[in-house]
Amino acid sequence: MGYVGKCPYCKDGIVKYEKKVVMGKNTKVYTCQNASWKTEDGEMFELTKGASCSFRIWGNSLAKWGKRGIGIGEVRQLLDGKELIVPLFSFQTKKEYFKYLVLDKNYGVSVLWELEISENLVQSAIKKIKKNPNKE
Repeated sequence: MGYVGKCPYCKDGIVKYEKKVVMGKNTKVYTCQNASWKTEDGEMFELTKGASCSFRIWGNSLAKWGKRGIGIGEVRQLLDGKELIVPLFSFQTKKEYFKYLVLDKNYGVSVLWELEISENLVQSAIKKIKKNPNKE
């Protein structure tokens, strides 16, 4: 398990990550140390009764929108309250597009679909990705 940052949902929580295999594919899951999860099949996870926090982000949660994974640097940005623009991919139009990503207590992260991103910010995001392509 690797350290990522302070938990935004509880006072003394530390967010760490570990690698998991979900549906036969490797991914990371970022969880608060105060969140404990149980599973019967290795695919569906639910909080245990003793858990005092529910923070978690599945690294593969944006796969259906063409994003291979959510990297450690991206999670750190979210934990620090910084703006995060992520590249997504439309399988229908075969085009890449960019959207804001935010923390979401129910789902881990959410895409802000309704907000458009200026071309300057898109270009800045592209430069950042090219500068550090292996941020996962």
